[in-house]
Amino acid sequence: MDKYESIKLNKDFRYLYARGKSYVSPHIVVYFRKNKLDHCRLGITSGKKIGKAVKRNRARRLIRVAFRTLLPALDGCYDMVIVARTRCVYASSADVTKDLKKCFIQAGILKDENNH
Repeated sequence: MDKYESIKLNKDFRYLYARGKSYVSPHIVVYFRKNKLDHCRLGITSGKKIGKAVKRNRARRLIRVAFRTLLPALDGCYDMVIVARTRCVYASSADVTKDLKKCFIQAGILKDENNH
């Protein structure tokens, strides 16, 4: 499962904020809920608190790269919203990937890594 689509509708974002489980790390906040599709759906937000457009776009780009890296290891299909926090702008790609992996492990949605 290496394919995903973007969440674009406000109602989908609101649904995940209200009913999804959330996990917090220094760089990101992840809201997710299992879906009944054959692929994942991802929404990324970065508020104006982060900075101007260049910084917000950088934060979203880092999150997208981290998600693509971990997508093959996901156990199932989920709807996710990942919110960039202020520290995300100054983080490296490896930091954001590490934080996202930590959130996925806490949530129990990564395939078992002890067998590898």
